[in-house]
Amino acid sequence: MGSLHDGNSNGKVITCKAAVAWGPGQPLVIEEVCVDPPQKMEVRVKILFTSICHTDLSAWQGENESHQVYPRILGHEASGIVESVGEGVIDLKEGDHVVPIFNGECGDCVYCKHDKTNLCEKFRVNPFNKVMVGDGKCRFSTKSDKKPIFHFLNTSTFTEYTVLDSACVVKIDPEAPLKKMTLLSCGVSTGLGGAWNAADVKAGTTVAVFGLGAVGLAAAEGARTRGASKIIGVDINSQKFIKGQAMGMTDFFNPKDLDKPVHEKIREITGGGVDYSFECAGNVDVLREAFLSTHDGWGLTVVLGVHPTPRMLPLHPMELFDGRRIVGSVFGDFKGKTQLPHFAKECMRGAVNLEGFITHELPFSQINEAFQLLIDGKSLRCLLHL
Repeated sequence: MGSLHDGNSNGKVITCKAAVAWGPGQPLVIEEVCVDPPQKMEVRVKILFTSICHTDLSAWQGENESHQVYPRILGHEASGIVESVGEGVIDLKEGDHVVPIFNGECGDCVYCKHDKTNLCEKFRVNPFNKVMVGDGKCRFSTKSDKKPIFHFLNTSTFTEYTVLDSACVVKIDPEAPLKKMTLLSCGVSTGLGGAWNAADVKAGTTVAVFGLGAVGLAAAEGARTRGASKIIGVDINSQKFIKGQAMGMTDFFNPKDLDKPVHEKIREITGGGVDYSFECAGNVDVLREAFLSTHDGWGLTVVLGVHPTPRMLPLHPMELFDGRRIVGSVFGDFKGKTQLPHFAKECMRGAVNLEGFITHELPFSQINEAFQLLIDGKSLRCLLHL
């Protein structure tokens, strides 16, 4: 069988370039690393495009630092081509176009077989896991002294080649544009799936989205495609409304510009509150505003933001007796391996405006500049070309 690497690399260690994190907040270092061949039920993928989301930023900045290990390779939003597969992998082969997913699907466990969850017993998202599930070892090592380089979120995509469990690799249509498909690895799937799957937004209903990064704008896009009559954006950066309008946003509030809590303003313009709200900021104070912005009796709040703080839910149990509900959603409730290929085809048909989420493109060598664009609030997704 041929190979996507120089020479026949099947079963051999590959040397390639990766962006290695050596410590919290330190600039990533582009250097040569060794990538082991895939073991049983694993896949080695040549990464063609990768991008940065706020989860990568939080990890790079060292939030929850006691759980961080170094050196490590971050990244979980990407697309690429299968270079080789390990023993037992039958649903993927060399040359397949794929996207990695941080929330895997083995297809065999009690969770994967249940229609009420997209979690997996072994391969669900786990920010604290740093090694491969099969044998507890790393597939990356330093070129100079062969010391292990740890993994991140089941994926580690800031590298020319990565090794993933096959449960975390999704085969997509070979005609799908891989550049755009990168977005399905995390942000767009999370936000749009939150609207489609977790909330099941109905035509003619009202929506509020708190936090207008890529996930929040994807939630707005999902509400737009479902026919929501009013989509309210909330963000402390007023420039976000410009992009939000392209995603169907009808109204916008910057809490800094208001003389009252934003939930009160939302209730005023919606006759008591929205039908659905989406918390995409990862902030418990914002979560409370999102909860209170929904209509009593039937309002639903979907939590999509990652919350690194140890603070608990800002709700009193009795507030739930007013009929408002709150749920969390991982990866937009998509079952990755079984449902994402169909979603990719929907995107190919133009059901979702993926192009609008890519605000910048840079070579992989400028990954630190891409991080700065996200920190400065200038980018939704900066696509890195490997």
